[in-house]
Amino acid sequence: MTGRYFLPIQEKRRHLEKAVRNAKPFYHNQIRSGHASGFSSRAVAASFGRAANFAQGFPVAIQLGVGTTSSDAGDPAIARRVFINNATNGIPTEKGHSWDLTRDALIPVKLLKLPRTYVSTGFRHSSYTANFTYIGGNEDFDVTSSNWGIGAGLGSDFAVSRRMDLMLNLGLDCYFSSTLTGHDTQYSPDGTAVNPREDYAYGDADSAVGQPKFRARLATGLQNHF
Repeated sequence: MTGRYFLPIQEKRRHLEKAVRNAKPFYHNQIRSGHASGFSSRAVAASFGRAANFAQGFPVAIQLGVGTTSSDAGDPAIARRVFINNATNGIPTEKGHSWDLTRDALIPVKLLKLPRTYVSTGFRHSSYTANFTYIGGNEDFDVTSSNWGIGAGLGSDFAVSRRMDLMLNLGLDCYFSSTLTGHDTQYSPDGTAVNPREDYAYGDADSAVGQPKFRARLATGLQNHF
């Protein structure tokens, strides 16, 4: 009797040991970091960190990013009148950029036969600066704003190696109007103003500069996972 039952028990033990060796960890978090570049209104460059599988059964990954975007500065002639004075001398030049912070939830979805695809949605914050210089006109000033927003996108990751992925992402960001400050003048969306020029109001200031409103983006980059 003893020999009859010994072999089945031994066989079951071997199967159990094999299953334990091949089993995935019960709690396996995953940290990734990367860099992406692409196009929005103009050029975009961003770095990000991503955390996934940090809770059992929780499918959503969290991604934090910081980047910079080359942006439209606006109309230098109008900006000068709204924020400085009515002078017209000098050759105008302008440039704009923003520093951007993003926080997204990445939700896995199935799309065609793409291996790892996700929908992203989250919050945005943009610190925008437009610079206007009038060469020969003795004027050089910045107009700044601080804009909150929301965004959504669709992305996929493709394995390059065991610890590196190629990522593709496209999306749309929407930013809310914010106070515009230039020189010693300030215009706010609620209609209040500090030291306004003539009868100009927020709508005039908003038309003069290219503070972020809607940004379609397309980006690609590499990410490492640990």
